[in-house]
Amino acid sequence: MSSIGIAALPDAVDNYPSASPAPISGVVMIVDDNPANLRLMEEMLEPRGYEVRTFPRGRMALAAAAGNPPDLILLDINMPEMNGYEVCRCLKSGTSLSGIPVIFLSALNAPEDRLQGFRCGGVDYISKPFQVAEVLARVDTHVRLRRLQQQIELDNRHLHELVEAQVRRIADAHLATIFAIARLAEARDDETGQHLERMQTFCQLLAAGLSRSTSWKDTIDHGWIDDLFHASPLHDIGKVAIPDAVLLKPGKLTAEEFGIMKTHTTHGAHTLRAVHQRFPDNNLIAMGIEAALSHHERWDGTGYPDGLSGEKIPFSARILAVADCYDALRSKRCYKAAVPHDETCAIILEGAGTQFDPAVTAVFRDLSETFRDVRNAMDIAALGASRSV
Repeated sequence: MSSIGIAALPDAVDNYPSASPAPISGVVMIVDDNPANLRLMEEMLEPRGYEVRTFPRGRMALAAAAGNPPDLILLDINMPEMNGYEVCRCLKSGTSLSGIPVIFLSALNAPEDRLQGFRCGGVDYISKPFQVAEVLARVDTHVRLRRLQQQIELDNRHLHELVEAQVRRIADAHLATIFAIARLAEARDDETGQHLERMQTFCQLLAAGLSRSTSWKDTIDHGWIDDLFHASPLHDIGKVAIPDAVLLKPGKLTAEEFGIMKTHTTHGAHTLRAVHQRFPDNNLIAMGIEAALSHHERWDGTGYPDGLSGEKIPFSARILAVADCYDALRSKRCYKAAVPHDETCAIILEGAGTQFDPAVTAVFRDLSETFRDVRNAMDIAALGASRSV
């Protein structure tokens, strides 16, 4: 037990002028192995409006605090099993309890004892024998500070939520604008109007499949997949610069016309680079540049516009190349008929290691039936939407 008990000082308790009677609500935990001290502290604090919880052992107090944290803890030092310093260190080591203020209330008066209390995480130190008004004033002050701290934390969380919501609204507006511009470019030669949505889903499927491989799980995370999902509609944005006579020609393009058609990659990348210069930290636009410029590159280096080969081709563009090829073959255009699913899959798998990244085509092979189901479902949905207009 403590060498000097609080209850040994009735004269001080009875005769010292009382503190301000203004009631303060809050929960105060008192930890002391002397029952008389616990009883006296209850009699002091309960008239002030406090809910008082008393414990004779540190371990009991820790368990109770974990289940129902108090606003303040008054802690004796000399106790069996765990002394007050050990109890305080345990409190401060747990994130859920570390914010609870601790006032040491002890007969140990040496400067080193006080310093050790503060080093353990205590916010105040009251020596026994004490003055009642001083204890009440310090308890009131630290409970008020705790409440203010909690209110500040609550306000900060609310402010953070408001900022996040506003950022999401701005980001959603930007994504909607980007998608609308991409749709304007795609609408010129997409009869169904669903190519961009299908590309987003196909790229997402391939990227998610690759992320499950040990080779790519550290490269492809949720944020990367999300960026690819939103950047994929930008791959053909450069088509706005291609004349209708070339873009919509029903027959085979001449060498000169094909040269013009190929410039949609550089036109798209050039446009997006201008945007990226203004927003250099925007990962989505950076990936959009890769998609626009390199989605017609080939694994064997015979693609365009830069003749990149193998892993020199941006990973996002390698994924997009497979997704784009599947959807392009399956789609009817003014210059060609739609290719059946099985034939489309055979063409893509045959291109592994020449036109396409073998790793991406391997994932496509595993997901080919999912591609077919997604394509069929989106075609049905698009048909239903057109009939309802």
